[in-house]
Amino acid sequence: MARFQSRLGLACSTTMIFMVSLAAAPTAAATAPIGVSAVVLAKQTVAGKDYIVSDITIAPNGSTGWHVHQGEVIYGVIKAGTLIHYAADCSQDGVYNVGDPITDPVGVDHVHLARNLGTTPVVLEVTYVDTAGAPTATSVPNPGCDFA
Repeated sequence: MARFQSRLGLACSTTMIFMVSLAAAPTAAATAPIGVSAVVLAKQTVAGKDYIVSDITIAPNGSTGWHVHQGEVIYGVIKAGTLIHYAADCSQDGVYNVGDPITDPVGVDHVHLARNLGTTPVVLEVTYVDTAGAPTATSVPNPGCDFA
């Protein structure tokens, strides 16, 4: 479990694992998360799928870094703070407060980033449904936005 938590924490921290952006050169470095930690609350593998529930915490002024999800379904709820969500075109595509549900699109064509611009930590409880053993996220290069 500790090995998995470490792997998932790194995956969530390098957030949410992903592709090379069309706007970035193929050799561009993935964007690292800032002030992000993850704790696995539960994990079950059934019929070749991982069902993972985690608490992801983003510190004030923190960011997940640009990333993509390869899984099938990702959904969650904001437990603390305010999460600001951005699309690859640099537009703000969501503001989520305590109690709000959130879903993240999956696939390499859905590069995104989440930020905490507030003064208190954001805590997001998220559920991933992924192919067994697959990472929950993949970090990718900044698509050309003036923030990360």
